[in-house]
Amino acid sequence: MGNLTEPRTGTVDRRAEVAEVERLFDGASGERPTRLVTLTGVGGVGKTRVAVDAAARLQPRFRDGAWFVELSPLRQGDLLPLTLAEVLPLADPTTRPMIDVVAEYLAERELLLVLDTCEHLTDACALVAETLLKAAPGLRVLATSRRTLGVMSERVLTVEPLPVPEADDASADTADAVLLLTLRATEAVPGFTVPDADRAELVRLCRRLDGLPLAIELAAARLRELPVRELTARLDDRFAVLGDTDDIASDAEPPWHQALRTAIGWSHQLCTPAERLLWARLSVFAGSFDAETARQVCADDHLPAHQIPAVLGSLTEKSILIWQPTGGGERYRMLDTLREYGAHWLRGLGEDDTLRRRHRDHYLALARLGDAAWIGPNQFYWYDRMTAEHDNLRAALEYSLAEPEGHTALELAGSLWFFWYGCGFLKEGRHYLDQALAADTTPSRARAKALYACGPLLVYLGDLPALEERAAECAALAAQFGDTERTYATATDLRVASLRGDLAQGVSLAEALLATDWREKPLTLIPLAALVFGTHALVSTGRFEEALARLDELSAACDRSGERCMRAWGDFVRSQAELALGRFQEAQEHARAALQVKHRLRDGVGSGMALESLARAAIGTGQSQHAAWLLGLATQLWETLGRPQAGVPAVVAARRACEQQTRDALGDQAYRHAFDAGYTIDLDTGIARAVSSAPAPRP
Repeated sequence: MGNLTEPRTGTVDRRAEVAEVERLFDGASGERPTRLVTLTGVGGVGKTRVAVDAAARLQPRFRDGAWFVELSPLRQGDLLPLTLAEVLPLADPTTRPMIDVVAEYLAERELLLVLDTCEHLTDACALVAETLLKAAPGLRVLATSRRTLGVMSERVLTVEPLPVPEADDASADTADAVLLLTLRATEAVPGFTVPDADRAELVRLCRRLDGLPLAIELAAARLRELPVRELTARLDDRFAVLGDTDDIASDAEPPWHQALRTAIGWSHQLCTPAERLLWARLSVFAGSFDAETARQVCADDHLPAHQIPAVLGSLTEKSILIWQPTGGGERYRMLDTLREYGAHWLRGLGEDDTLRRRHRDHYLALARLGDAAWIGPNQFYWYDRMTAEHDNLRAALEYSLAEPEGHTALELAGSLWFFWYGCGFLKEGRHYLDQALAADTTPSRARAKALYACGPLLVYLGDLPALEERAAECAALAAQFGDTERTYATATDLRVASLRGDLAQGVSLAEALLATDWREKPLTLIPLAALVFGTHALVSTGRFEEALARLDELSAACDRSGERCMRAWGDFVRSQAELALGRFQEAQEHARAALQVKHRLRDGVGSGMALESLARAAIGTGQSQHAAWLLGLATQLWETLGRPQAGVPAVVAARRACEQQTRDALGDQAYRHAFDAGYTIDLDTGIARAVSSAPAPRP
């Protein structure tokens, strides 16, 4: 288990550092084992590489795997627990603080957590590490940071630059620094070789760069243009000019290593004006980005849009950018150290606020597009696109909150309702909506929409008091504005009735929302939600045929537009009706359809509900072993959510009845074997099997 990726090929082996990490965790030589190791060192020294290699080596020792958490795009320490939950993965649909949820989740697990790039969040990382280590005896934490975390139990290991031999050392060719330079030069220049006469220059170049891996990689990229001897000479000139000073040193904390400052500054100096300008402007991106987004945010008269793709390519060739092919297309990212350098130059150009505003405006426009397109045929596309932009969406929200301008923060957070609700970021959505609503209290249409956007999240989180408060304000604002805001208010009241369990009120409000001309307009969430909530209330009161007629209307509307998310909720409600009517095969068919979509959209609650329906249908058709396996799989999923059966009393009661029926049919021992098989299978594999209707394997 875990999420470690395959290491990049052609890297040097940091065996000594990896062995020392192992020794610290093991407590060799009579020392007490430590549970928190922090790798420190200057920027570009290879802390992340050592951490990944050490985690891969240690992973087999941990029953629940090794999990890598990249923190460089994160700017708010209070989002750290949410970031951990997303990686593990853990999506708790309750109002409990996420740090408590993560601590409870880890309490019984044996797991290695790698926190990468902590230096800008040291206080938050220290607090989270202490809290989790106290709660989870089987947890070990490996952190990378330019600064120590300052935790009492922390053991610090300083990662040093790669050793560099003397020029006349017979084993110089196999020294780590020289080997890395040769490997990267071969990648940059196919067929790269070094004449015997220049081997000493190769060693001298590595020594000039003090064996720093990032500095070596930047220099290697220049071997496309310059032979080793000339490259070393030019770098010597750069050192002579800079000495011990550099205009960026005052901005870096701790101060950058001189060799790294020199290598980066020299690479910057050798860039074309367009490359330098784009390097600076790209520093506003958090995480990765694609070429079209770079064009829209960074292009102007000084950097024409048609030049952007070529400049991205040249910056990649120079190792300033890292090219990342993904299922959604090509993306780029910049290492933190290089981003910091670019940000420094952007401030020097006086463009920092301008570019951050353009970045924010781009993602506001993207959110508006997603808002309009979500109820349509491309939900999977929008899910993939927005999750790829998660770090940049956070950066845009944080800029909007820090620099209030009109109702931008409210509009951005409210327009992202589909991301928070449809893509599984419930607590983060609530976090940003609450902040935006607190920052801008002026009555406005943007505020009304943000209040409405809170509704789906608070239903999932089960926070009735907060939902009632938002509904009351939404109703008050509706009186000041128009039909759209009144519809927001009625839809939010419907969610209040649903969470209260007021079925009669729920049916009444749903019918009111449906008694409009929504069928003649482009499809939106509100009538679909009314159909889902209304049919659920009808099923709960035994009015099955009425519910099925409404569900036919829901399915037809969704199918006409290609909508999937609410269609899946309709399939779940239909499975409940079919179960009540004793039509178990039909219940299985609709529960599988719901599960397929809900799992694809990372909707844990929806997936769990569908699995519960599948288990009940299986016992209804006499598939007792499969039912026990499904119950085990569902339990595994609910444990990542924190609240079994989402705390819905009727679903909890149905689950208990299903468990008892299955035990009675199989006997305790056979039930436990089948249940454990579902509980221990890889979750994605298990859900794929449940969707495909393949029977559970015999334990």
